[in-house]
Amino acid sequence: MDSMFLKGLTGKVVTPKDPIYEEARQEWNRAIDKFPLVIVYCEKKQDVVNAIQWARKHRVDIRIRSGGHHYEGYSTGDCVLVIDISRLNGLKLDRKRNILKMEAGAKNTEVYDFIGSNGYVFPGGTCPTVGVSGFTLGGGWGLSSRLYGLGCDSLIELELVNYEGKIIKANKSCNADLFWACRGAGGGNFGVVASMTFQLPKPTNSSVTLVRFFYVGTTREKQAQVMNIWQSWLPELDKRMTLVASFYNGEGEGLGIFANGFFYGSPERARKILQPFAEVEGFRIELESLSFLEAVKKIEATYPPSEKFKSTGRFVQRTYSRGEIENLAELIQRPAEGSVYAAISFYALGGEIRSVGKRETAFFYRNSRYILGFQSVWTDDAFASANREWLRKRFEYIKSITVGSYVNFPISNLRNYEREYFGDNAERLERVNKKYDPFNVFRFPQGLRYRAEKDTKLTIEPV
Repeated sequence: MDSMFLKGLTGKVVTPKDPIYEEARQEWNRAIDKFPLVIVYCEKKQDVVNAIQWARKHRVDIRIRSGGHHYEGYSTGDCVLVIDISRLNGLKLDRKRNILKMEAGAKNTEVYDFIGSNGYVFPGGTCPTVGVSGFTLGGGWGLSSRLYGLGCDSLIELELVNYEGKIIKANKSCNADLFWACRGAGGGNFGVVASMTFQLPKPTNSSVTLVRFFYVGTTREKQAQVMNIWQSWLPELDKRMTLVASFYNGEGEGLGIFANGFFYGSPERARKILQPFAEVEGFRIELESLSFLEAVKKIEATYPPSEKFKSTGRFVQRTYSRGEIENLAELIQRPAEGSVYAAISFYALGGEIRSVGKRETAFFYRNSRYILGFQSVWTDDAFASANREWLRKRFEYIKSITVGSYVNFPISNLRNYEREYFGDNAERLERVNKKYDPFNVFRFPQGLRYRAEKDTKLTIEPV
């Protein structure tokens, strides 16, 4: 590529001719296979400014990447400029005010190491290499959410580089409409977030109980039985406990049930809280009292360095009938050809998540009971389309019994996606986007204000 064409870009600039391009273009989901025109690893805010101005000058579409964990790969694309902020990852702690300021490229594991070693907890995500900005801007569910709220609920200020390359601040008193929008709908929209400031919970010396339970000899009937216990147990659950329970079908293992999470209390109390699940035969429980950082590390260790998958998530608003529960269990009894893991997962909501009004931030579905996740994982590229089609067909049933999709667990080709992701906040979000990105510089396949222009294209995109 002509060096004159790249003039104006700063930071580490990677093009297809560079030996590191092949690795640099990868997303965590290795099923995403895109070929950007240029990737810029920004090392300071000015690199972000220069990248936006260069893209506008050359009429090249922009994608924004921090951890590269977007399920559908919208943090990259063919023939685009990827603004990668993963090297903008500085962290600063104000102990007097319990405030954490971070550059927006920091990953979960980097933040956990930093605040955990200083005696704090942070309501971040579970996968170690997820970018905290992407996590937060989509709301941000994690294993501390029922006690400390979503990731965006601790956010008190952000800095954003806008379409003109100007750095603007947003908080409750400055650009308050942008601050509102970024708490739940900021991923990829409005501009490039360069830094974020969080109010941390006050440090305590108390330990966290790492909760894990599973069942020996799982059957479809047992999966349905445990799903049913979950839906009656969750509404009254102590807010100090946040769990995700997975009902799966794994290659070589067959059917299984596994749950893990955090309880900010004693193992003895956790055991009592989980007693309803012990009524199902084969129940096994593991409870460990650990520091917050030790508990986070054990969760992080369960994640592979990358995967190939199709995955999404919807919001559950009501109690399901026995028939509906059995239908959910049935969905994973016959995985797609080549699937190594198919699962339905229940991510507990409620607690402090519900204490914030659905219009107070852009995250609309706060009154939901839990997120229903659905995924299929494969290793051989030959089975990619079979797995995607398998999930897509079953998604139609899940969609029929749920209300709204979680933007951090997105799915392509979702009709009326703005309303699906943002509910009654969608129209206000479009107004905010028009104000802060009037020329739609930060457009992407499911970006705000993009739907009407690109609907015809979206219907023929591969899923």
